[in-house]
Amino acid sequence: MLDLTGKVAIVTGAGSVGPGWGNGKATATLMARQGASVFLIDINPEAVAETKGIIEGEGGICATHVCNMLQAADVQEMVQACLDRFKRIDILVNNVGGSEPGNVVTMPEDVFDRQIDFNLKTAFLGCKYVIPVMEGQGKGAIVNISSVAGVRNSSGGRTHVGYSASKAAVIQFSRSTAGAFAARNIRCNTVLPGLMHTPLVEYRLARQIAGNDAAALIASRNAQVPMGKMGTGWDVAHAVLFLVSDEAGFITGTEIVVDGGMIAGLGQ
Repeated sequence: MLDLTGKVAIVTGAGSVGPGWGNGKATATLMARQGASVFLIDINPEAVAETKGIIEGEGGICATHVCNMLQAADVQEMVQACLDRFKRIDILVNNVGGSEPGNVVTMPEDVFDRQIDFNLKTAFLGCKYVIPVMEGQGKGAIVNISSVAGVRNSSGGRTHVGYSASKAAVIQFSRSTAGAFAARNIRCNTVLPGLMHTPLVEYRLARQIAGNDAAALIASRNAQVPMGKMGTGWDVAHAVLFLVSDEAGFITGTEIVVDGGMIAGLGQ
């Protein structure tokens, strides 16, 4: 089940902002455990080297490449480097992204522009240069990471208009891409994480919105989830693994929500 032996996967954002398991790090490690050769992409060489050390320590196969996913030339170079190393690309996971606080009045225009680029353009460029390779192979699977913020307003009074808008766009971008390439046996789906307990919480959000009180932030986020706790990078990783596997071979242009019941409103 969910065997990726013989497949080559690119995972962007495969490092982590601090100790622990971010979505990309967990996804890359899980794919390697399932037999894939994983091309680990991150802008931070130290972060992606840590992921490489974990995978190789478990006997997995991987290679790293430092890439700014906002730069087309860098992405083209990355794709060619993957082909040079592994000769093919079967899977692409676009996992680069992040949020900045602010509403339409308070958010500076340049921050809004960066949010659109960071969360949407990175997926666009990844698909733009990987899909021609998949077309030549006659098959491929893509997963773009969006967020529940793309389909619902934030709870707790936090507004991040650029993040919400760009993550909503990722969903439709994936659907459009799926429709354009379905006849060529290239699938494109989206995973929507909810409130997740990844290193991002302690190492970025606690400083941004919680006055460096990580414990209070964690408790608040847990309380917002109907299942009583945040998910983890592994919850996202398992959803991605299913969507890129042959078992999901008839699934394209859709979304898996990984949020502990938040969108469904399962809380009491």
